Amino acid sequence: MYIIKRLGQAVITFFAVITVTFGLIRAIPGGPADYIRAEIMRNRGSQGADMSQLNTLVESYTNMDPSKPLYVQYYDYLTSILRGDLGQSVWFDRPVAALIVEAAPWTIFLLTVSILLTFAIGIVLGAIMAYREGSQFDIGSTVLSMFLNSVPYYIAAIFLVYVLSIQLNVFPQSGNYTSGLDPSLSFIFISDVLYHATLPILSLVITGFGGVAITMRGNAIQEIGEDYIRVANLRGVPGRRIATRYVGRNAILPMYTNLMISIGFMFGGSVILEQIFAYPGLGYYLLQGIHSRDYPLMMGIFLVITAAVLICILITDLTYGKIDPRIAEGESKEAY
Repeated sequence: MYIIKRLGQAVITFFAVITVTFGLIRAIPGGPADYIRAEIMRNRGSQGADMSQLNTLVESYTNMDPSKPLYVQYYDYLTSILRGDLGQSVWFDRPVAALIVEAAPWTIFLLTVSILLTFAIGIVLGAIMAYREGSQFDIGSTVLSMFLNSVPYYIAAIFLVYVLSIQLNVFPQSGNYTSGLDPSLSFIFISDVLYHATLPILSLVITGFGGVAITMRGNAIQEIGEDYIRVANLRGVPGRRIATRYVGRNAILPMYTNLMISIGFMFGGSVILEQIFAYPGLGYYLLQGIHSRDYPLMMGIFLVITAAVLICILITDLTYGKIDPRIAEGESKEAY
């Protein structure tokens, strides 16, 4: 019942988002339908154009025929999205789904590496801070972590570009790989991709690991004060085993939810980051769509980001009980 309930909530949320995007396309003044009509009329000059032809073109871009009743437009829009047809990009004159397929792997790569490094550094640093509670290392690390966590990632990105790209010319300012290099699984191409992704990843990691470290520190200190840790010490359990098997494991468990939810926040944060580095991911194309009033592209990427966030939250709900037996036990009692 719990799994069915969570799946139902995710499906309802996704359909609600589709409905909102449908309403936005129709309600925004100067939306895609009016924009496409105006462009065609401008290109054809005084000759004009047949309204049926205009409506056909609008439908090819937005998956909605404005001449049909509202409920028919909604049905057509909904079925086209469920088929994977997200419309046609007005600015790029290409299917939105094709643009997303090209851009999504770069965003996923960037965010995956950034999230893994952020949590790995934060967890290790937070654990050391907890075991050295009250020391100068703990105080200094806490201050540094709080400072870096308060710095917006785009400020760090601009600073890194100015220092390491413009002033020192150590890293490239833009792009995902060197122009003219053929994409492949060769060492040269992979190393070039990592080279271009270094600054965007650093921007997210530097401004993100501090919050993870502070959270891990608090969780570890709370676990160290538990009675079972005192009992383990009295029984002569080795300190390394206590640190890794008991304190570390139980302190990391509450952060699993933060790990999955942070993926959604980073998807949203990739918009400005990818624009700063001209990194051709989902965020880059989303901002291009906003600038060019390309509503089909905007709505398509928005739906993909929403689906990614919902999937991450759903995976968290369905797997957390497997990771933490205490949660699974609570759910089974609630079910009965």
